[in-house]
Amino acid sequence: MTFIKAEGGGHMAGTGVAIAGLILAAYLLGSIPTGYLIAKWVKGIDIREYGSGGTGATNVLRTVGKPAAAAVLLVDLVKGALAILLVKLAYPLLLSSTAASPDWQPWIEAVAALAALLGHSRSIWLNFTGGKSAASGLGILLAMSWPVGLGALAVFAAVVGVFRIVSLGSILAAIATILLMIAMQQPVAYVGIAIAGGLYVILRHRSNIERLLAGTEPRLGSRPSESSESN
Repeated sequence: MTFIKAEGGGHMAGTGVAIAGLILAAYLLGSIPTGYLIAKWVKGIDIREYGSGGTGATNVLRTVGKPAAAAVLLVDLVKGALAILLVKLAYPLLLSSTAASPDWQPWIEAVAALAALLGHSRSIWLNFTGGKSAASGLGILLAMSWPVGLGALAVFAAVVGVFRIVSLGSILAAIATILLMIAMQQPVAYVGIAIAGGLYVILRHRSNIERLLAGTEPRLGSRPSESSESN
């Protein structure tokens, strides 16, 4: 009996280590400083010293140009998706070798999503600075629930198309994500990450919200002294 308990404890410990590894991997994927690296490569500059100081695609667009911004947007989207796909592919392998439960998977994905968002905005490679997690958040959504991801993307595109304000599109897309998760009856863990992630993205846009209320938030194509970088 003692042996069985010890073996069970060992399985649980192994499960915890494996899950912690997946969460850490998600954070490290999210923390890849795409905008910083591409700005350094293309212009030899530290993107954090220009515009809003963020490393996302919008600040890169205003500071470096469209091709660089497109590359940042794509890579940030992909790294967010990979953080979730890693859990989706690796977690089932734990079921046969550890004490992991299938019921845990949506929750592990949700925590991995938060870790990836945190990594993008608080990168370990950039002294815990970064972007505002919108592009990485879209990649996460597409990997977790592509209908919700496409719905959020449609809201973002419509808002930016009409108002040409990226931050407004990001904020409304975050709100739409929560509503879509509930409307499409996604797992409780997914709804939870939509609420937590949405609030996180909105909080990261506090300065943008202040400028929106004041009517001073810059639009796409403008070159303000203070950018509204939103990724």
